[in-house]
Amino acid sequence: MKITFLGAAREVTGSCYLVETSQVRFLVDCGMHQGGGMAEARNRSPFAFDPSALDFVLLTHAHIDHSGLLPRLSLEGYAGPVYTTDATIELLHIMLPDSGHLQEMEAERAAYHRQHHGHNHDHAETTPVYTAAQALACLAQMRATEYDKTVNPHPTVRCVFRDAGHILGSAIIEVWLSDGAEQRKLVFSGDLGQPGRPILRDPTVIEEADVLLVESTYGNRAHRNLAATLDELVGAVNNTLDEKHGNVIVPAFAVGRTQELIYHFTRLSRERRLHDLHIYVDSPMATSVTQITMHHMELFDREAKEVFGQPRGGTAPTLHFTESVKESIALNDIKSGAIIVSASGMCDGGRIRHHLRYNLDSPRNTILFTGFQAKGTLGRHLVDGAKSVHLFGEEIAVRAEIFTLGGFSAHADQPALLRWLHGFRRPPLQTFVVHGEEDVAVGFAQRVGAELGWPVHAPAEGEGIEI
Repeated sequence: MKITFLGAAREVTGSCYLVETSQVRFLVDCGMHQGGGMAEARNRSPFAFDPSALDFVLLTHAHIDHSGLLPRLSLEGYAGPVYTTDATIELLHIMLPDSGHLQEMEAERAAYHRQHHGHNHDHAETTPVYTAAQALACLAQMRATEYDKTVNPHPTVRCVFRDAGHILGSAIIEVWLSDGAEQRKLVFSGDLGQPGRPILRDPTVIEEADVLLVESTYGNRAHRNLAATLDELVGAVNNTLDEKHGNVIVPAFAVGRTQELIYHFTRLSRERRLHDLHIYVDSPMATSVTQITMHHMELFDREAKEVFGQPRGGTAPTLHFTESVKESIALNDIKSGAIIVSASGMCDGGRIRHHLRYNLDSPRNTILFTGFQAKGTLGRHLVDGAKSVHLFGEEIAVRAEIFTLGGFSAHADQPALLRWLHGFRRPPLQTFVVHGEEDVAVGFAQRVGAELGWPVHAPAEGEGIEI
């Protein structure tokens, strides 16, 4: 049995793991690389395997860094099933065509600059990685499964998807593999949620594995206490709207984070800690995902059911969901009193870049970051203190207050990761730390080895390990 780590190995994007035995070959996740100048080239580079030779694919959740290359996998010859949860499939019907649309736009932009400005774009960059139509076509390969139900994608393989508490439909995947007379149990943590977060349930405790792949996005730190984070949120919003009379611009992931922010703004308004809020959700994807989220209240925790189940009105915030480009552009005329929540969460695309263009240069405004910012992204540059940024051919001065809230992460922090690992009744034979920047993944592996005494390793990209 062999596992090859093809992405999210000493980095946080491009999740992709190839599992091979003498009888079966399958992938767990097939994600896009995001951030940095090399991401585009890596998304276009040949797969390190023959897609047509795969038996099946398992998908932990809908985020593009885990699912985003599935359409290309199909274009390159994969015709088999992709097993994932029902909620994930619903999200993919929004997210993958949107990703294809973005690929088309980037290709058109590259072709235009190549033709009219002589920019040295490689010819491949003027062709989309895949189109929206191609993304839509690959969705026919999705096969829905429920949490805690057994799936048999191959005669030698048995799988169970468990709730990971990360985003709607996210899963930890338990895989039992038979290879001749031997059987091994593999566990893929996917992205684990932070316990105690609103809306979603806590990650499922797993008690045993022979081989474990565990994420480490925040494996080097503890998140700020949620109560303290909400205090900071209240302070930042009230200061910006009431004292500085500006706008609050929130780059937010359309899946998970936007819905969580709506929950917090609603609850804080009902508690009268915030007042008269006008919140503009400027992301068609976020609007659609919010609708899907409200259709899956059976996956909510008790508190979320209570908050969203209460009648609207009273001190609840006023929510505006913009759809058209015209409505989005009109938001740029608002000079004060608005909370604009827009994608992408790392500011590398989407409508948020337009709102940054019109709000970054005023000290009255606040740019409120609530999620992880990967290296190489515009969001990371702003969080790291950039004095100016390049947007739409202009150099924009950064005069707005840049505010980072550390307690909203959809990823488990180091203490939560360690608590989850302590749930195993015996040490796995092998543990691999993945989905973390290099220093974080290596450091967390060392911490696991020291605290739990487990054999543990942080594999490098492309590394293949015999089990």
